[in-house]
Amino acid sequence: MKFICSHIHNDISKGIQREYFVYFVPRRAVVCEKILEEEKVHHLLTIGEYPLYLIPLDEDVLSFEIDVAHKEYLVDGDTTSLWHIAKALHKIEFSFGVIPNVRAKGKASVRVADILNRMQLEEPVNTSEMGVPEINTIILLDREVDMITPMCSQLTYEGLLDEFLGINNGAVELDASIMGVQQEGKKIKVPLNSSDKLFKEIRDQNFEVVVQVLRQKATSMKQDYSEMQTTTQTVSELKDFVKKLNSLPEMTRHINLAQHLTTFTSKPSFLGRLDMEQTLVEAESYDICFEYIEEMIHKQEPLINVLRLLVLFSITNSGLPKKNFDYLRRELLHSYGFEHIATLNNLEKSGLLKKQETKSNWITIKRALQLVVEDIDTSNPNDISYVFSGYAPLSIRLVQHAIRSGWRPIEEILKLLPGPHSDIKRGGFSSSPSLDTLNGSSHGSDKVVDGRRSLVLVVFIGGVTSAEISALRFLSSQEGMAYDIIVATTKIINGSTLTETFVEKLG
Repeated sequence: MKFICSHIHNDISKGIQREYFVYFVPRRAVVCEKILEEEKVHHLLTIGEYPLYLIPLDEDVLSFEIDVAHKEYLVDGDTTSLWHIAKALHKIEFSFGVIPNVRAKGKASVRVADILNRMQLEEPVNTSEMGVPEINTIILLDREVDMITPMCSQLTYEGLLDEFLGINNGAVELDASIMGVQQEGKKIKVPLNSSDKLFKEIRDQNFEVVVQVLRQKATSMKQDYSEMQTTTQTVSELKDFVKKLNSLPEMTRHINLAQHLTTFTSKPSFLGRLDMEQTLVEAESYDICFEYIEEMIHKQEPLINVLRLLVLFSITNSGLPKKNFDYLRRELLHSYGFEHIATLNNLEKSGLLKKQETKSNWITIKRALQLVVEDIDTSNPNDISYVFSGYAPLSIRLVQHAIRSGWRPIEEILKLLPGPHSDIKRGGFSSSPSLDTLNGSSHGSDKVVDGRRSLVLVVFIGGVTSAEISALRFLSSQEGMAYDIIVATTKIINGSTLTETFVEKLG
């Protein structure tokens, strides 16, 4: 706002007269307008807002594009983004009908569910003309409920691309040389979404498998090519071969990307970190992990990497013993600079890094929800844990239960996780018994008119990782699953981008 004011003051001092328009996306804020008033330029401006609610990033992923929602809510106690999320969901209801079941877990989620209900009272969606609602259930989850998953390294193809290269709004930007283009120092953008058929096929698979798939495809292409040179082909065989050649650019693109990823995934430092993450998730030897983090600090590894492991350490152990906590804190500030005291403060305030006061209940949660799965077959997975090679994301296990049988059967476990939970029936649907059970049985309610499956909308408040989206796609594709799943999120994140929102830039 100060910057805008300085422009206007500059014009006035030069005697230039203009019309000024300021548009806020997604909505205007009183604080901002206060500054314009203090600077005595408010009366010169026409102020508007553009309510940008949901941006489709792919066929089944919508984003509110609110980067710092999680930190704002946890650290600053700022709830404006919650109103925004509820408003977006209410807008969806105007197009697709009132959503009959709302299940929420976490402080922010329960609040969004309340606001959504209030909006429905104040500005009701007319249910009578809509017929069967297209979206049967909405599941709202706070990121805070499961901070373990994003702190683990994702092992799906898309997840790893995001971890190492940073996917931004469905594209990665890389040096041209990596993609086999010879242009010194030029960067190119590589789009990554479902319109790329090969990407659609491999994005959700474990990276181990992706390398095999690409190898097979390349081999069979080579074979076709050599056959082409030897025998006499009919026109239709030629046509088939040319059709296969059309997929060549996609093949080349992903072979280049996968090869580049391998340079990261084969590093001892990466494999060492995976080991640590696994040890923490399995809640095994505390001392080894402590020493590992201590060593990272002394080697001055990137601060974000250290904080990511520390948060994982703190959450699985329900905090660090006081002496370890004070010691690591001091070491961090010595190693990375005193100005990070604000960062540590943010992490403490949000409960991500704390002194241990109670015994950890992680082992109970892990067992009850079967989060660690032994002997996982990544090439032919039968469980969502394949996305982290043996750890099933807690958040997605909760979604699995919410879809299968609602919150009731896992109530005791839900109480062990941060924040309240709620389960609301809405609209004129509470009387129909078929909607009580969401277990894929053949009720009329499961099918929307033209034979499509009805939808479950899963909303992550505070961000979701690519690996979690992959796990949800996997659930949706399982036999006996009566729903298609659509994901909405404040932002697509990974452990590093999430941790970065807590880093305070001083000065």
